[in-house]
Amino acid sequence: MQLSRKQLATFLAAIFVLNLVVMGGGAWLSYANEPEIPDTIVGPDGETVATSDDVQSGKTVFQENGLMNQGSILGHGSYYDTDYTANALELKTEHMREYYAQERHGKAYTALDASVQAGVDQQVRTELQSSRYEPERVEYSAAEVYAHQQVREEYVERYHEGDRERGIPEEQVPSAEEAEEFADFALWTAWISHTDRPDSEASFTNDWPYSPAAGNAAGGPVMTWSVIAMVLLVGGAGAAIWLYQSVDLPEPEADGVSIPHPKEIELTPSQLLSTRFVLIGALLFAAQTFLGGLLAHYYVERDGFFGLNELIGFDILQWLPWSIARTWHVDLGVLWIATMWLGAGLFLAPLLTGREPPKQARYVKILVGALLVVAVGGLAGIWLGINNVFGDQLWWLLGNEGLEYLEIGRVWQFGLLAGFLGWTALVARGFKPLLDREPRYGLAHMIVYAGGSIGLLFIAGFLYTPQTNIVTTEFWRWWVVHMWVEGVFEFFIVVVIALTLVSMNLLSKKSAEKAVIFQAALVMGSGIIGVSHHYWWVGLPEAWLPIGSVFSTLEFIPLLFILYEALGQYRAMDTAGTDFPYRMAFYFIVASSVWNFFGAGVIGFFINLPLISYYQTGTYLTVAHAHGAMFGAFGLLAMGMAVYILRLTTRSERWTSRRLRWSFWCCNLGLALMIFLSLLPIGFLQLETAFTQGYAAARSLEFYSGELIQTLFWLRMPGDTLLILGAVLFAWDVAAKLLFQRKATAGETSGHVIADRIFGDRDAVDPVSDDD
Repeated sequence: MQLSRKQLATFLAAIFVLNLVVMGGGAWLSYANEPEIPDTIVGPDGETVATSDDVQSGKTVFQENGLMNQGSILGHGSYYDTDYTANALELKTEHMREYYAQERHGKAYTALDASVQAGVDQQVRTELQSSRYEPERVEYSAAEVYAHQQVREEYVERYHEGDRERGIPEEQVPSAEEAEEFADFALWTAWISHTDRPDSEASFTNDWPYSPAAGNAAGGPVMTWSVIAMVLLVGGAGAAIWLYQSVDLPEPEADGVSIPHPKEIELTPSQLLSTRFVLIGALLFAAQTFLGGLLAHYYVERDGFFGLNELIGFDILQWLPWSIARTWHVDLGVLWIATMWLGAGLFLAPLLTGREPPKQARYVKILVGALLVVAVGGLAGIWLGINNVFGDQLWWLLGNEGLEYLEIGRVWQFGLLAGFLGWTALVARGFKPLLDREPRYGLAHMIVYAGGSIGLLFIAGFLYTPQTNIVTTEFWRWWVVHMWVEGVFEFFIVVVIALTLVSMNLLSKKSAEKAVIFQAALVMGSGIIGVSHHYWWVGLPEAWLPIGSVFSTLEFIPLLFILYEALGQYRAMDTAGTDFPYRMAFYFIVASSVWNFFGAGVIGFFINLPLISYYQTGTYLTVAHAHGAMFGAFGLLAMGMAVYILRLTTRSERWTSRRLRWSFWCCNLGLALMIFLSLLPIGFLQLETAFTQGYAAARSLEFYSGELIQTLFWLRMPGDTLLILGAVLFAWDVAAKLLFQRKATAGETSGHVIADRIFGDRDAVDPVSDDD
């Protein structure tokens, strides 16, 4: 089957528009069906238990004090503490049982005979499952009023007074009143989890979390769509493979191609400045791994760090509690990868065009400075915000917005958005010679589209405030988090690897464009709508269950082709001869594709099956997926691009790959040991516990404190140690190579061995040559 680049580009554009239409309709549907917070919650005598203001204030307390990075809500957030929805529901059922045991039998629940306990259990289940949704006024039974007050008291003790056994410092929530409001918020999310939607037999959360005591269990649709998803995987993979084999897509070929040596390539001032992004990224990467080691240790010593409190009186729990350390760890992961990618985009433009736009170096300096200001300001704001230094509205504007992956204050988020847009503008300036000559679907256009998409999707993070319903907040938050990862980041991977192959003369620009458009269509076709698998249990409409099941399954398929392409590229590189100068960069790039397939694809497909997701969301299986996909896929690619940049900018006589080889193997082996010795085993044990005892039990302190689980936590140390060592070696190597950087040899219009080849290719410059 012969398809032209223009036909493929039209197909890609149609898919992108269709995605936006579906997601736009989904936004309208989600707003129209969000569970409203009732005006008042009253007891059987009409006394007010809580109001909508109490619940809304509790959401503010939850965000302001970083509790989404302490535990999770509706299954989303951190995995260290409990899931507040599941925990509140479990506590509510326990206290309701106790109330009826005392009221009817005058005994503690545990002192009752099994047959009597069964009667009490049935009463509680029936009461919870018969709750009716009334947006104005919800009526509690006397047992629910009692349970609500008991949960409030427990949350005051836990989150205001502190619970060192759980790793919660004193005054994590500053006042008892705020802790009670937080309990009201958690109990409202528990209420929507057991209360049926109007005109539905399922609750707002599709009966999640699994709680036998409350009567929550996976319904028939969850099983049905899991089976459909598996059938779709087989059928979709077969169809995609047929399509891939039918379309004429050239593979990388090194035979007869002259691969330019680094010393033959002229460098511009802006290219040398772009290496500053590499250095900043490498230092942030090293810092992130040290924080990761601290977080891993917190699971085995929740109130200290190797006895430092007893030895020197340093209470790390008060100065650097889990919530802050985890927030920094997550944000640094996104930041260092994005920083290196920004540097790669700025570096590749003059490499492929041989042109330095006027004042480009000055603008790159400004962008580097802005990046440092936003990074330092955002990370400092998180610490200050969680420690309640800011008041009124400043806590979420300058401090900690309190939502996983989007923690930094709104002002700093505006700074990031401005940085993305500025980067896109600078890349467009750099690629202008290609943009002027090539069709709108050329490689230069593609990388500009990728940069613009980052900014476009980031805008979704500005469509809510702390006063927005948590269900709607989660809808928009995942637009940023998931669509970046499954859509734009995957798109960026394909484009950057293609550009790198072109710059190495391993692939013609025309051939690269066709492959990029085809793979981007597969990635975008499943990745954007695939975000809906995050919507199943958070209170969004039931329609997301079938949509998410279909497209989350299809997300796996493009990763097969990305891996296949990467291995093809490696074979082409390998035939280029033993003196191939970019071998080390290729090792990182191919490794990223392998981890992308396994971490994002294999593990991602497994945990996103509706039936598995129902029991495992927010467990260590998600942690394994996150590390394999985020660092394994995107992190290793960023390192590969950084190595490629360093190879071109370091003086040849000073180049050595020794430290990089050690870093490569330490990072890959460390990640493998972490996932297979610790994360996956813990995750499967959590899954079994959720199946047999309920979701709250799988996220409980009792589970984490078990002897086997503690052993598995310690088994994470070898992998973590290797990862830290790999990061430190990488940062050391980057700093060392920058000491021996080449000088700028190209002016604004100098010739270039790569640019000469690209601009000498008739098909690359002729916009009407679309029938290839």
